[in-house]
Amino acid sequence: MQRSASRTGPGYDGKIAGLYDLEATLGRGHFAVVKLAKHVFTGEKVAVKVIDKSKLDEVSKAHLFQEVRCMKLVQHPNVVRLYEVIDTQTKLYLVLELADGGDLYDYIMRHDAGLSEPFAKEYFRQIVRAISYCHKLHVAHRDLKPENVVFFEKLGVVKLTDFGFSKKFNPCQKLETSCGSLAYSAPEILLGDSYDAPAVDVWSLGVILFMLVAGQAPFQEANDSETLTMIMDCKYTVPSHVSMSCKR
Repeated sequence: MQRSASRTGPGYDGKIAGLYDLEATLGRGHFAVVKLAKHVFTGEKVAVKVIDKSKLDEVSKAHLFQEVRCMKLVQHPNVVRLYEVIDTQTKLYLVLELADGGDLYDYIMRHDAGLSEPFAKEYFRQIVRAISYCHKLHVAHRDLKPENVVFFEKLGVVKLTDFGFSKKFNPCQKLETSCGSLAYSAPEILLGDSYDAPAVDVWSLGVILFMLVAGQAPFQEANDSETLTMIMDCKYTVPSHVSMSCKR
């Protein structure tokens, strides 16, 4: 699909710049709505992240700038593609590749004891490929979790999405911004320390792998305080059904 990197023009509730018809709502966030959309001329289905500019503070604007910058930079078979950005007076539209199979979290939750290890290995391998590529480009995701990995069933792959906390980093410098989701966050982030950008993604990868084979998060208690304590103490129990080779 050949498209320009960005466009400007009027925004409409049902149509974007005369190019996309907006359809069902796929999800909602603090200042954005994700809509299903169809290209007027090709009929191709896409996902469109509709961002209300009036709700953005300076921090949110900075995160959004980083998200767009990083997604434009990262072009990989296991990363959801950003096709184009359409900028209007009141809204910003991110036109994204549409997943057709839901997210990895819901998939794991349908398997009480986790996935079979061959399947877990294959999905994890694809996620690692995506993150390895990001890190080679000095891009840290910083919000790795199963909810941000989506299935493309027709292609037979999983892809990484939601670069809202991503950051283009300097390998010689540490980062300081605390972000991400508690159950997947590295201890150094929770302590408020400066941290190595790739290292915190690697920690989150470990949590995802645990979920894939165990069917549950290693650090997930009834309240955030208990979860935090488990992470800081690195206390977790590997289910007995997990093979010895996987435990190693």
